[in-house]
Amino acid sequence: MSNKNNFAYTLLILTTIFWSGNFIVGKAASMYDIPPFSLNFYRWFFAGLILLPFTIKEIISKKKYILANIGFFIILGITSITIFNSIVYYSLYYTQVISGVLMISTIPVWIIFISSILNVEKTNMFQIIGVALSLTGVIFIITKADINLIKSLDFNKGDLTMAVAMFSWALYSALLRKKKYEISQITLLEVVIISGLIFLIPIYFIEMNMGYLIKLEKPFILTLTYVVIFPGLAAFFFWIKGISIIGANRAGVFLHLMPIFGAIMAIIIFDEKFMFYHFLGAMFIILGITLSNKKKINT
Repeated sequence: MSNKNNFAYTLLILTTIFWSGNFIVGKAASMYDIPPFSLNFYRWFFAGLILLPFTIKEIISKKKYILANIGFFIILGITSITIFNSIVYYSLYYTQVISGVLMISTIPVWIIFISSILNVEKTNMFQIIGVALSLTGVIFIITKADINLIKSLDFNKGDLTMAVAMFSWALYSALLRKKKYEISQITLLEVVIISGLIFLIPIYFIEMNMGYLIKLEKPFILTLTYVVIFPGLAAFFFWIKGISIIGANRAGVFLHLMPIFGAIMAIIIFDEKFMFYHFLGAMFIILGITLSNKKKINT
């Protein structure tokens, strides 16, 4: 049993490394002027293409079920594929990797909050306080704990848009919990990818018409290869396998490794500095996450 658990831990650690690496590669893409929305379009176009041979049979056999729930799948596709991934790449043009991964680390807390609003799961006082503390941590990062920045409202637009990405993924995750599905997880992923890609197509053309063009050079090819294979496909399958062995709640704890891995990579690769406002934000985020996972005490 311990060997099986160790295997799951290895898969989950690799998953968080791959997802952390997505921020590093996203930052590198900005340095090579790789358009963020075009990068996201090609990432999911090729991921969907790779998955198609493994899912097409089930998509055809379950087409009535898929079409009956197409509105819901479109919302999942827009929040995860169209908005979240695009905005993460866009945000990294303007903000540090460290700021981004710290803000994204609050997602489990926001999932709890949104799940409560949507009546997916009940909440308790610990979780409400946890949401407030995590939001305080995010505010410290966005404002850089600078009162003059708050007065002038001159915030980094990368930090602000990363907050939008954070809420978008939390909404997607909460909605994902809301239903039970009559299709396999791999087919669900493919349906969500296709739904999100439909709405990415016009954004891709708008970006291209604005003069932001993909250059078929080494930086783009290497970046695309990484985002398709590692955070796009490998991490997903590792995540699903890890959950199947040790369960969703225990697997969820591994997401908190992302800011650690992401910050270490950013400091080593990009020489980013861990600032005092990062420390303040991280402390409130950690407190928020800890309280959000605390169960209500029965009296």
